Amino acid sequence: MKRYIILFLGLATVFSSCEKDNYTAPKSELSGQIVYKGEPIGVEYNQVRLQLWQPGFGKLAPIDAPVDQDGSYSAVLSNGNYKMVFPKGRGPFKTLEKDAAAKDTLFVKLEGSQQLDVEVMPYYMIRTPQFSGAENKVSVTLKLEKIITDASAKDIERVSLYINKTQFVSRATNVGVTDLARADIKDLNTISVSTTVPALVPAQKYVFATVGVKIKDVEDMIFSPVKKVDL
Repeated sequence: MKRYIILFLGLATVFSSCEKDNYTAPKSELSGQIVYKGEPIGVEYNQVRLQLWQPGFGKLAPIDAPVDQDGSYSAVLSNGNYKMVFPKGRGPFKTLEKDAAAKDTLFVKLEGSQQLDVEVMPYYMIRTPQFSGAENKVSVTLKLEKIITDASAKDIERVSLYINKTQFVSRATNVGVTDLARADIKDLNTISVSTTVPALVPAQKYVFATVGVKIKDVEDMIFSPVKKVDL
């Protein structure tokens, strides 16, 4: 009896090894940017993500594709059919519905690496941000364009200027921030914000800066491109 058990276990191990050997690791890259009319949407690093679902493989679980500061995303996947969505309520924008059946789901057929930009409708766009630096100070001027103007439009809560020693600069990662409340903004076409640069250790003659806009009742902020500012 022991001989049969040992033989069975040996065969099970062989088949298990064969299954592992036959497994093909994902090698196709799906990449692109989150855009509005082809223009990238800046977001906070590691806060916004896309989810990819591949039906037909047992228990469903999404594959997350984090969106970078410049609106880019990427994921290494196996070839096949995927459904791409944003988690509900994420992003400083509205997703676009293709039709009543698909709603805002994108259907992707992946056969090798592919680039796919995802079009969205932001509540606002940051226009012409101009950063300048002086001793212990960084300033920015900008305009805000209100994109959504129908019944689903939203007001802004504040405009914030963030600075950091590295290019990773956001609400969570910064050495200085100044908030400008909506009540202090008289004209969306002429906004200016300044912040003080603290003592940097080790010392450096530059910082990285970005300006973000917090929209009322929307968790994620929209950001300008990060710029290096000489002091």
